[in-house]
Amino acid sequence: MEANLTYTLNFPENSGFEKTDIFFYSGQPQLQSVFFDGNEQQAPMRLFVTDSTIAKLPAFDSFTQNFRQGKDFLTVLPAGEAYKDIEHVLEIVRTALEHNFDRGCLFVAIGGGVICDMTGFAASLFKRGVAVAFVPTTLLAMVDASVGGKTGCDFDGYKNMIGAFYPAKTLYIWPSFVQSLPAKEYKSGLAEAIKTALLFLPETTELLLQNEALINSRDSKSIEQLIVACVKAKASVVHRDLREKGERAFLNLGHTFGHALESVMGLGKITHGEAVAWGIARAADLSLSLALCSETFCQKTKDLLQRYQYDTEAKALLAQDLLTAMKKDKKNKASGQLRVIIQTDIAQNKIIDVTDEQVMQVLK
Repeated sequence: MEANLTYTLNFPENSGFEKTDIFFYSGQPQLQSVFFDGNEQQAPMRLFVTDSTIAKLPAFDSFTQNFRQGKDFLTVLPAGEAYKDIEHVLEIVRTALEHNFDRGCLFVAIGGGVICDMTGFAASLFKRGVAVAFVPTTLLAMVDASVGGKTGCDFDGYKNMIGAFYPAKTLYIWPSFVQSLPAKEYKSGLAEAIKTALLFLPETTELLLQNEALINSRDSKSIEQLIVACVKAKASVVHRDLREKGERAFLNLGHTFGHALESVMGLGKITHGEAVAWGIARAADLSLSLALCSETFCQKTKDLLQRYQYDTEAKALLAQDLLTAMKKDKKNKASGQLRVIIQTDIAQNKIIDVTDEQVMQVLK
């Protein structure tokens, strides 16, 4: 099947990785055309990983009927953030081991951010690293989780506490998957798209402000443009900074606050995107409280989030628990201060270290 747009993410020479080929397809998803194209007999052993929701789809059942005997295998994991743990990562590894996969094999994730993160992490662990490909089926996975090599799982109630930088060899993106997402999942992914726009894409930010009706109705052309713009923007940053030594850290906008909210509420009780959107609002208030941005910018950020019905209000009753969770964030340094991403304006980003008192001011 021919992609209607191809984009290559090349990694730095000393990174240990070569590239990720990204293929965008229009129309309805055609997994069979990609993985069973007439040349599959030359393909390596493949372990397809998905969740229980996708595995129940009639189209997926017909896809698995094409599996090559003894060469293509399937692992179905429970759906949801609550199952994003090391036990399920090791279940993927165990399946590959049981079927005698060698180092030339390919793991293929077909699912949202949880499935992509865990499959990528499992691929990094199995025999010290095997190739992995992603077919992201949610908006969040398309614009964020599948791009750039961050893999991992939650641990002891803390978000993404263990993992590895391990980029996919190939991404296959069908924006039309977005049309069938539950409203909550669509809204979760849209938050990550808004984040990327605020960080790097002033024109896309304006489109999000002006085209609320088109975006909320999932207009196919608007969504496709949004996905392509966000993927290219993130890929450009990752190309320059794979291991988050500099500007890639900006992509954590909203995440220090957001991950804390997910942990305090209970992983899976609030979507990742809803938590990130709330975190972006907290970061805007923090920037304003430190006189690093204008009131106009802070309000514009919150107005954008509120247009798409995200909660932007402080949570005074949870403030102390949120601060405790934020102190466990992996981005923090040994100084004891909290490391947070803030903005001084659209596409003007900063990494700052702040005190507990400064953070509490915007949590209350």
